Amino acid sequence: MADIVSPKKRSSMMAAVRRQHTKPEINLRRALHKAGLRFRLHRRDLPGTPDLVFSSARVAVFVNGCFWHRHKGCTKSTTPATRTDFWLQKFKKNVTRDQRAKASLEAAGWKVIVVWECEVPTVQAAATLAKPIHSSIKKRTRVLAANVLNDRPRGASNAGR
Repeated sequence: MADIVSPKKRSSMMAAVRRQHTKPEINLRRALHKAGLRFRLHRRDLPGTPDLVFSSARVAVFVNGCFWHRHKGCTKSTTPATRTDFWLQKFKKNVTRDQRAKASLEAAGWKVIVVWECEVPTVQAAATLAKPIHSSIKKRTRVLAANVLNDRPRGASNAGR
């Protein structure tokens, strides 16, 4: 099947696809910020460059596009009719890279949360999703803080800090 737009137009359309600061990512950021959470964006020193990073809780959040990262069962996860072999290979590489980044983060003690584009189409939808993320982050922060306190030698205090 032939493409319905010219190659030049298709090229400009594909060039406009954003890597960071996408609408679903911004929706989630707004909801999490409104819930009182503070985070870092796009930490390049972490595997996979997570979209949102909660360092104190060691939680990394990826906001994945359904098309590019192959959200199973999603209507946005379609395969183009032209150059199918190219697209299938590209999607396979994307999914493999995602799995590798997730495994690396988890091996380093990070919790990885993947949010799909179709789950946060609006700020209101993101607010619903922000509640379990918020509770997970707060719980991990308490556990990690308790571990730090338990690792201190007996008799150690905060004096002199």
